[in-house]
Amino acid sequence: MTMGRVLVIAGSDSSGGAGLEADQKVIAAHGCYAMTATTALTAQNTTGVFDIHHVPADFLRKQIDACIEDIGVDVVKTGMLASAGTVDAVAAALEAHKVKTLVLDPVMVATSGSQLLPSEALDALRTKLLPMATVLTPNLPEARLLLADSGHAFIPVEKVSDLEDIAQLVRNAGPKWVLVKGGHCPFRRDGVIAKSPEEKEIVVDVLCGADEVVRIETPYHESRNTHGTGCSLASAIASNLATGMDVVPAVKAACRYVEVGIRTAPGLGSGSGPLNHFHSVSRLPFSPGHFVDYVLEHPDVAPVWHQFVNHPFVLAMGNGTLPLESFKGYLVQDYLYLVQFARANALASYKAKTMHEIVASAEIVSHIFREMQLHIRYCQGFGISKEQIEQTEEKEACTAYTRYVLDVGQSEDLIGLHIALAPCLLGYGALADQLHKDPKSKREANPYWDWIENYVADDYVTAVKTGRALLERHAGLQGPSRIEELIKIFIHATKMEIAFWEMYSSE
Repeated sequence: MTMGRVLVIAGSDSSGGAGLEADQKVIAAHGCYAMTATTALTAQNTTGVFDIHHVPADFLRKQIDACIEDIGVDVVKTGMLASAGTVDAVAAALEAHKVKTLVLDPVMVATSGSQLLPSEALDALRTKLLPMATVLTPNLPEARLLLADSGHAFIPVEKVSDLEDIAQLVRNAGPKWVLVKGGHCPFRRDGVIAKSPEEKEIVVDVLCGADEVVRIETPYHESRNTHGTGCSLASAIASNLATGMDVVPAVKAACRYVEVGIRTAPGLGSGSGPLNHFHSVSRLPFSPGHFVDYVLEHPDVAPVWHQFVNHPFVLAMGNGTLPLESFKGYLVQDYLYLVQFARANALASYKAKTMHEIVASAEIVSHIFREMQLHIRYCQGFGISKEQIEQTEEKEACTAYTRYVLDVGQSEDLIGLHIALAPCLLGYGALADQLHKDPKSKREANPYWDWIENYVADDYVTAVKTGRALLERHAGLQGPSRIEELIKIFIHATKMEIAFWEMYSSE
């Protein structure tokens, strides 16, 4: 699988809300691969930073080299650099490795307003890294600090156009694009800066390029959960660029990602809490290729499934004590059931989107046809002709079961149909395997042993593998809520399988 590779050069946040820890969450949430080069270790939580341990610049360079020389990189994102030596090492490494895309988050001013970057480091950042930057992402205090370092007078912000002026001036320092983040100055909806909490309606981030200025509006949220917003935004931009997006859509998507992260924040900690980095990630409750295992082990399924594969009818077949008349009646109804089962699998072929799946369902239909011929031969051995089988009326349990499966096929998607078919397809293989291995089963003088062996034969095992593969392939594309809906279909269809056994279990 090809995925975007993002190298983050930044400090670590022991509380996980900002820095490298937040960066890695964001990058993972965007489906990219994160690498890290640590500039500093911090002891911090949502209430503040208690200590910082700086990583030597030469060791930082070794981290960068190790990542790029082996795995390679599509985008580099920088965060807290903290010293001139660190800035020099990063600039030299990016130049040596000919890094083409750099998202530079100039972590220069703390939320409290204190300057995090000494003056000599700020000068190195401005002269060496800003010209390399594809996207520079300062907040308003950082943008003003960059301008002041270049000799520009303080620009007050009264309206959105003032942010645009600031962004265009910062861009003169060399970056291709500058995103001035407006979180420090919420606006009214008309673009005038809010003067009171009641007037805070929107946040406007301004993206400035050579020939384009873009305003990105998101709703303002009164929230204490803003820890790591700058880190998260820059990493989201880097991830989007690493997947091939152009700058403008990459930045727009990242701003919206952070807005939702704030809106849905989990509220952790007693200070400035972290964002919800995984708000758009659906987590399936099973690993790829293990959907069927998950279904059969599901707490709502397991007791019903156990009842099905250990039904008295099945066990009596295994030990040879099932009354012959019960077996004969079951054979006839099962033949009638298989007619509808074949129709349902043919419907699955119709609903399939690829030739591979069309053929797979058609192969199952072919197997069903062979199984029906087996039914005919068995019945003939009992003096029941094919004509008599086909003239027999379906029992209510047979009709209810088959029409339920067909109704699911008509009203649901392809995986809904496959899951309705699964108790029969998987169940016969499971119970036959169980009886075949059970030391309590009678092989000698058991009139039903040949029947059991048909369902452990290679052709049926192949049919089960085919059906299971179809389920696994589609299950991985579903969301968590859909998985739970499929569980309910499986349970209902399994209960109908049990009702099928019940037709003759007492005879």
